[in-house]
This record gives sequence, C-alpha cells and structure tokens, in this order.
Amino acid sequence: MNKAVYIATTEPKSGKSIVSLGLMQVLLGKIAKVGYFRPIIDDFDNGREDNHISTVISYFELDLKHDDAYAFTRSQVVKKLNKNKEDEVLDKIIAKYKAIEERFDFVLVEGTDFTGEGGIIEWDINVLMAKNLGIPTIVVTSGVGKTLEEFIGDMHLAYDSFKDNGVEVLMVVGNKIQPENVTLVTDALKKELPKEVLISAIPLNPVLGNPTIKEIVDELDGEVLFGEAQLNNQAGHFGVGAMQLRNYLTYLRENALVITPGDRADVILGALQANLSSNYPAISGIVLTGGLQPEESIIKLIEGLSEVVPIISVDGDTFLITNRIGAITPKIYAESTQKITTSIQDFAKYTPEKKLADRLITFIPNGITPRMFQYNLLKRAQADKKHIVLPEGSDERILRAAKQLIDTDAASITLLGDPEQIKNKITQLDLGLSIEKIAIIDPTSSDLFDDYVNTLYELRKHKNLNRAMAHDLMTDVAYFGTMMVYKGHADGMVSGATHTTQHTIRPSLQFIKTVPGVSLVSSVFFMCLPNRVVVFGDCAINPKPTAEQLAEIAISSADTSTAFGIEPKIAMLSYSSGTSGSGEDVDRVRNATKLVKQKRPDLKVEGPIQYDAAVDLQVGKSKLPDSQVAGQATVFIFPDLNTGNNTYKAVQRETGALAIGPTLQGLQKPVNDLSRGCSVNDIVNTVIITAIQAQEM
Repeated sequence: MNKAVYIATTEPKSGKSIVSLGLMQVLLGKIAKVGYFRPIIDDFDNGREDNHISTVISYFELDLKHDDAYAFTRSQVVKKLNKNKEDEVLDKIIAKYKAIEERFDFVLVEGTDFTGEGGIIEWDINVLMAKNLGIPTIVVTSGVGKTLEEFIGDMHLAYDSFKDNGVEVLMVVGNKIQPENVTLVTDALKKELPKEVLISAIPLNPVLGNPTIKEIVDELDGEVLFGEAQLNNQAGHFGVGAMQLRNYLTYLRENALVITPGDRADVILGALQANLSSNYPAISGIVLTGGLQPEESIIKLIEGLSEVVPIISVDGDTFLITNRIGAITPKIYAESTQKITTSIQDFAKYTPEKKLADRLITFIPNGITPRMFQYNLLKRAQADKKHIVLPEGSDERILRAAKQLIDTDAASITLLGDPEQIKNKITQLDLGLSIEKIAIIDPTSSDLFDDYVNTLYELRKHKNLNRAMAHDLMTDVAYFGTMMVYKGHADGMVSGATHTTQHTIRPSLQFIKTVPGVSLVSSVFFMCLPNRVVVFGDCAINPKPTAEQLAEIAISSADTSTAFGIEPKIAMLSYSSGTSGSGEDVDRVRNATKLVKQKRPDLKVEGPIQYDAAVDLQVGKSKLPDSQVAGQATVFIFPDLNTGNNTYKAVQRETGALAIGPTLQGLQKPVNDLSRGCSVNDIVNTVIITAIQAQEM
C-alpha cells in the first residue's frame, strides 16, 4: 500500500522547508522511491519554475518532472473558487497526486505558503486537501513574535482543525524558536496535546534566516560586477557605508553585507581589503546603490585582486535599497547547499525522526475518503471499460449521465428506446453528445428481438410462459436490457429512473439468477460520509429477513465492501448491544451473527450492536470492550427494510452524505436499480459501480 504525509503550516514564513528537506532525507534512507508533490504553488515569477519543487527534485535527484509535481498555481485556484468550482480543484489535485503515488513507494506532500492572493482561505484548503488525499499530517508553526500562550494556542487550534476533519496529526513542529526557549516550548506542547502526537521544537538558525547574495540580486534586479561564483554567500548582517572608512570599519560584522553608493571607492576598496585581513571579519558581498559604478581605474584595481566577494550594482537610493533588502524572505535554492545541509542537520537534531519514520511507514489510514473513493472507482472503470445498457434512454437525466460517462471514458453505453425521439432529445438539450459514440436500440425493431424472445421462452416455458407472452415481455425495455446482459451483449444494466425497483429486478431474478450458494438478492448503499465511506445493507430489497437471510446479506455486503477497497468490519445492528437485550428481533440478529461466524470465520463481525456503539470508539469500548468492530464498523447490516431505508435517508439528509446505490449483490451478472428521484451524479456513480462489478465477475 502506497503511503504519504502532508506537511502543513499555519502561517507565512513558518520555515516548513526545513521539515520537507529533513524528512525527505530520512525517507530516502528507508524507502527506495520517494516522490514529492505540491498541490498548489505560488504563481510563476517571470516564467521561472517553482523554487520548492526545483530544489527538492534537483538536490535529492528525484525521477520527477517539475510540471508533474504540482496541480495548480495560486491564482488558478482563486479563480476556480470564485466560480464555485471547488470540486474541480479537488478532482485535479487527487488525479495528479495519484499519478505520483502510482510511481513511488512514498509521497511527501507539501502544503501552501500563505502568501499573495487568497491567503485568507488557505488554512481551510490545506485541511481539505489532506482530508481528501486521506493522508496524515505534520503541522509546522513559527514561534516568531509570539508569547508562549499565543504559540500554544495556534498549535492547538491547528491540531483540532485537522482532527475534527478526520485527518491524523502525527507530529507538530514549533519552528524558529529562540534557543533558550526550546525546552519550555517542548514541555508546554507535551502537556497540551495527546501523548501519541510527536513533538518537535527547532531553534531559530541565522544561517536559514539570512538571504543569499543571489536572492538579493533577484529581488533588486541587480547587475553582478564581480564574484559571480560566490553568489550563494549569505548576508548575515548588513549596514550602510556612508561614513568615512576609518569609522565604518569598526561596524563590520561576520558575513556582513556592505551597502554603499557606487561612487564610494574608499568604502568599496576598504571593505575588500578588510575581507582579506585577519584583523577584520569576512564580508559576504557589496551592494552599490544609485545605479553608480566605480570608475575604470577602480574597476581595474579590483580585477587585479586575488579574491573578490560578489559586488552588485542596483538602481535606487541607499535608504530604499536597504529597506528592500531587509524585507527579503530568504529561500532555499538547489544550489544553496549550506542551507540545505543545515536544514537536514537541524531536523535530525531537534525532531524524533526515527519515531516519525516508523509511524509513517506503519501508518494505516482509517478508511477511505469519499472523493478518493469516487476517484478510485472511476480509475477502475477506465482501466477495463465495460458496456452498460440503460433502458430508460429518453430520460433527460439518463442522457446527461451518458454524456459524462462517455466524456470520462468510464463505460460504453447503449440506450434503449425510440432512436429518433432520443436523438431529438439530445439536440433539444444541446448536450454535445456525439451520436457516433453511443448505441441506441429500439427493442421491437432490433435484429436481436426474435432471438431474445426465443431465449426467454426456453428459459421460462417450465413456468408456463408461451411464445406470445415472451414476445410481449420482450417489448419491455427492462426485459430487453436484462436479456442483453444475459446473452453477453452488454456487461451490465442500470435502470429505475422511471421504473419501480420490482420492474427493474424482476427479469434478472427470472433468468440471470443468483450466484451459486446465494439464495437471495440483496443491496448495499455506499455511504460517503464527510470523512470516510461505509456500507449500509440491506436498505432497499428485503423487508424482514430471517436470521439465515441476514447472515447471507452480511456476507454478501462484506464481499462487496472488499471488492471496492473497504475493509469489512461488520456491525449487525439491533436495539441492544451484546447480551444485554432479549426478544424476537434481537435474538434474530444474535442468531444471524452466529451464522456469519460459522460460515465465514475470516470476517470481523459483531452483533447484536447498537449504532452508537458501532461508530463511537468510546461508547463501543464501554459496551463491548473486547470487540474488533465496536467503534470502528465499516459495514452496517440493518435488521429490516423499514429501519435500513429510513436510516440511510436520515443520514444522507442530515449529514449531506452522498449515498451511492442501491447496489444489488448476489446476481450472476450485474443489474442495478436507481431511485426514481435519482440525480445525474447518482446515475453516473451507479453505472461506474456496475461496470466494476462486471470486471469482478
């Protein structure tokens, strides 16, 4: 199973690069192939590539192209959100992430930087991305300019935001902490956060906080006169050389950046000589202001020196240039080896990197997020495209769904109905649906009609069906569509937008029949809750199943959940938990649970169990402390149709959950029913699930 981690920060200039670089070094020491992904990056600066991505790919020699390592620029996301296209943003992010996940054993995902347009909404976006990618998080917060109380408050708020949205927080990092406060911060975080959360406090490091001469050149659009090979020198301190040289020399500090007008030859030459002298600190570079450059004789003198630090010329007065340099936010470039090395060393020194690596490698996600579930469904359908027949071909919702399915290459589609009527409807709706890409069949005029009639007669004559009756039945689109599936002329059928459930599934019960060993057809809904996807069964077919039938529904539902990537932990629901209750209904559930355990000892099942004990870990532990299911159920088996149907609708309406289904199970070939109130998305999802069932069969 591929794994990943999301690095998020709560504010700009948090210095999360130290975590990205340090963690990448750790991961590459334990995992063969590590990928890197940034969902949203800053807008390109004069066409240059994103610095974070370029640095990581270059330094760690990752087999990854720059454009594959991100999904959107900041302005692109803002435009999408302004048009209420959040779904498009998430879908593309997931698609780009999954493409990297498929190529690598582990993916390090780095969140946004909180700079520029849209910064105010970034926190929610980072939480949303981590949630929908279904990966744990490391939260980074800066300690600059904060009291201890403010810092702890920010960190606690960040932790709660992720946890409330179902995202696991593995570690919190306090960065840029004053060195004397590291222990104080670490102790305070350990008191406030759960003990399973790893704690790190990294002290402020001047090496990482100072800009390089290259960054100053880029920011000021300067011209490099000398010392181009040393542009990665860091400006540890800067001051203006406006006084006489004898006085200015006393103000020089280690790695100082000298800022002086370009006509001050005395300061320029004095600073260069001081850099060579053992009696004065080394300087990092010289910035010449006012657009002025030294006279030719001075240039010639400098050219003859054995060692020259970078000297750059910039436009602008000295005061303005000094302020602009002071406002530069340092970055780490691929060639900034000192900064990269320092970041990796500080991360190793101040974080519990071994414990973190162990948790990342052994971390098991708690279920799958709804959007990732839908993405995986679409990819599976596309991987082995199946042919699905839709009998209600003239319904507007069916036509709109067919358009989406063809555009996404999820399935081949056949519509049943009057071809002229369907074509006219497509034109009226202006769908842009190419007739060449879709098959339309009128059952009564089809070349297959007589063969289908004869087949139905042979299959049902023992039930006193004669040829005339078979002929009449085959004019029904549900019978014709089901026969297409039976004969292998289609891989599956989806109907019910304008027909009853009974109308849809009766033909399949008559001649497709159930899988050997299964006595009844049942159904499940995939309930896409805010933070996970679970299975509800049976909420659509069987009114009051017996204990034997309940057991069969549970086993079928477990197999269905497994087929769709959900680990089955079965809760056999009732109005009491464990041995606390008695009565006909609870005894029926208790007996059904015993039967499941006898027939399928490999399955995790608990029953009877109440819904709250099945979903709430605390309640589950109090009522059934030794249970493998209580508090973490993924498959919920309802005792009767009345309870199940009402519950799924209540959950759907009250939580905004997406209910995909009902998905029928137990048939030898896939036929699925739609609700008559279904939406276009319901139809699309049901067709995709039907296609995947056909793959499995």
